[in-house]
Amino acid sequence: MEHDDKIQKTDEEWERELTPEQYRIMREKQTEVPYSGKYVHTKDKGVYRCAACGAELFSSDTKFDSGTGWPSFAEVLGNDRVKTGHDTSSGMERVEVTCARCGAHLGHVFDDGPTETGKRYCINSVCLDLDTGEARKPDQSA
Repeated sequence: MEHDDKIQKTDEEWERELTPEQYRIMREKQTEVPYSGKYVHTKDKGVYRCAACGAELFSSDTKFDSGTGWPSFAEVLGNDRVKTGHDTSSGMERVEVTCARCGAHLGHVFDDGPTETGKRYCINSVCLDLDTGEARKPDQSA
């Protein structure tokens, strides 16, 4: 994993650092409205990072359109990037996906993916930041 150190913060610290929507979803384990997220239809190449701590989670190479209203990925960048756990909220049995580094709720994983992995990591857009590498390119105007 890119970050060996776990991030531990109080609810008050997270509330100051995250937007109200991010806090509601990432810390209170809610979900965003289907098809409302900024990455649902994004085809840009790059690495999707945890919006709370910056940990690299998913590659755009594994993103696919699941038709569910949330960004979906066939696999994680590494098994140590996320943690999974049993979730029975909302009267459903699901497998919750959280960031291994900061514990933020990201979404859920299902065994109905159309790729060779058979997985569909259904992740809230608000929990992600797409790093396209643009910020790291040298300034060519100098």
